[in-house]
Amino acid sequence: MTTEKLKEDDVELVEKLHVKYAALKRELSKVIVGQEDVIEQTLIAVFARGHALLVGVPGLAKTLLIKTLSDVLDLDFCRIQFTPDLMPADVTGTEVLDEDKLTGAHSFRFVRGPVFTNLLLADEINRTPPKTQAALLEAMQEHRVTVGGESRPLPEPFFVLATQNPIEQEGTYPLPEAQLDRFLFNIVVDYPSRADEIGIYRSVTGETTTRLEKVLDAAEVLKLQEVVRRVPVADHVLEYAADLVRATRPKEPSAPEFVKEMVAWGAGPRAGLSLILAAKARAILLGRPYVITKDVKAMALPVMRHRISTTFNAEAAGVTADSIVERLLGEIKSHEELDV
Repeated sequence: MTTEKLKEDDVELVEKLHVKYAALKRELSKVIVGQEDVIEQTLIAVFARGHALLVGVPGLAKTLLIKTLSDVLDLDFCRIQFTPDLMPADVTGTEVLDEDKLTGAHSFRFVRGPVFTNLLLADEINRTPPKTQAALLEAMQEHRVTVGGESRPLPEPFFVLATQNPIEQEGTYPLPEAQLDRFLFNIVVDYPSRADEIGIYRSVTGETTTRLEKVLDAAEVLKLQEVVRRVPVADHVLEYAADLVRATRPKEPSAPEFVKEMVAWGAGPRAGLSLILAAKARAILLGRPYVITKDVKAMALPVMRHRISTTFNAEAAGVTADSIVERLLGEIKSHEELDV
């Protein structure tokens, strides 16, 4: 059993982030009506230093949420509208040839692309060819890009929040598994409830102008990200996360029979790493300086739904990755549940 504890200074930062979390939700709610789970998961991704893919039909305020988030966190923001003719240089930047008008000398000058920002919105990311997707992949993984043989670091903090429309598939380029795996979360943005939808009508068609307050800045975000990494995790929580991830693999001897029948391939070790990091961030946002298995369970769907591939039989039966994860959460018992 892990007995580590956060230092006193870190505990104070945890309390600070818990207060700031409430302020962040309050500011975001001035613009975004409802969508509490989406807001929570997006903020967790930010403080876990991860990237997130938001999937939902058009008109559900995905882009507005991301832009508003950059405002309240006081981060530099850039948006790229991904299209079939978008080139890697349109993302990373390019070198242009300059001429000195006095001497006639020529030299190359690097012009930064929109990826040189804190918060990058990759809108409809599946509409651009794999070559351009690969350029973004390096930025997501390494927090740097290579142009003209020179590697250039990106500003910190750096996040990619991408959107994807699940309906229109014609003319799209499905993200390869390697790139999907780079996203900490796959966040499903669903239709609002009836009450929330009426609230949206009232808010958007009104004449009031919303004024947002800055809650954090880039330096504070970086500091709080470091605290997330230092949050201790008990052995039984690590073991539960490992059991949950390994149970998604059909070739694992201990995997349930329905997994062996319905799953083509399961989640890899990065899923377990993502579960623990996300659980740490969730614990801190809720004001707890330690992680419990409930945090892991709460993060299981957004972490694992894009890391599980179902079989043809599963698709024919209407079984989704979400339903498989939910069933595993019901079958795999945590340390606390076994002790009851």
